[in-house]
Amino acid sequence: MHYQMEPSWGYYMRVRNMEDQMERVVRLASESAVVIFSISSCCMCHALKTLFCGMGVNPSVVELDEDPKGKEMESVLMRLLGNSTCVPVVFIGGKLVGTMDRVLASHINGSLVPLLKQAGAMWL
Repeated sequence: MHYQMEPSWGYYMRVRNMEDQMERVVRLASESAVVIFSISSCCMCHALKTLFCGMGVNPSVVELDEDPKGKEMESVLMRLLGNSTCVPVVFIGGKLVGTMDRVLASHINGSLVPLLKQAGAMWL
């Protein structure tokens, strides 16, 4: 015999919360030319913020550890990235660039500056 279980109300609420946080991440990521999802005590996050500021870019920073829904947003970011490494996560022009390694690789290969210019985060 095969029994089907109906998903619980709690399951629906978790799914809805995840959808709400996904919408929030997408909205926050599109509000500025450069958005960094960060944790305030993370040295890699600090290094990435310093890199952008040194380039004359003023990123919007979302400190996940200072946000009441930060853990949920972190779960959404992990899902978008497809791995367990999460912060810092960078969006440029509303598009997901990725974590520190992807940003640094873009900087080294010369594709970061044109991306920043296209998003309106740099003018020179």
